[in-house]
Amino acid sequence: MELKALIEDDPFAELQQRRKFIGIDPGLTGAVAILPDGLLFDTPIAEVRRGKRTKRVYLETQMAAILRPYAGGQTYAFLEAVHAMPEQGVASMFGFGEGFGSWKGILAALEIPVTMVTPQAWKKALMPGMGREKDAARVRALQLYPQLAPLLKLKRDIGRADALLIAEYGRRFG
Repeated sequence: MELKALIEDDPFAELQQRRKFIGIDPGLTGAVAILPDGLLFDTPIAEVRRGKRTKRVYLETQMAAILRPYAGGQTYAFLEAVHAMPEQGVASMFGFGEGFGSWKGILAALEIPVTMVTPQAWKKALMPGMGREKDAARVRALQLYPQLAPLLKLKRDIGRADALLIAEYGRRFG
């Protein structure tokens, strides 16, 4: 390659294209976002009937299948750090923690480096001056990624919006 071509080429542009940033909202209604690809995956779950009750459970094998193509590359994951909230019940928090632990274990098994990020950190960085209500994250994700509007149009798409913003936080500050 000629010296002129090396100077004209932006060495960081190719590197930035190869880097992947994964954002994970670990809840049952959470999601996985992969940037800069703009890919969104809902957390794989199934409804299992136990007696008269139906319970939602994580499908860890499918969770791993989402992340497997990104193992071994320049991939960095950002997992939302969860904590107990007073209004959540014990069973709800146990389920949320189960998802967090599953994602953390899958990332470790695939040797994808992971950084824990609190909701307070990514919201402060990416949503300055915006409200803290749940739908504010969806509004901000639509501002940053209007091309993903069909995947973020409903209020129930909050998990997708959170995952996108967590990945964006990682891309900017990780």
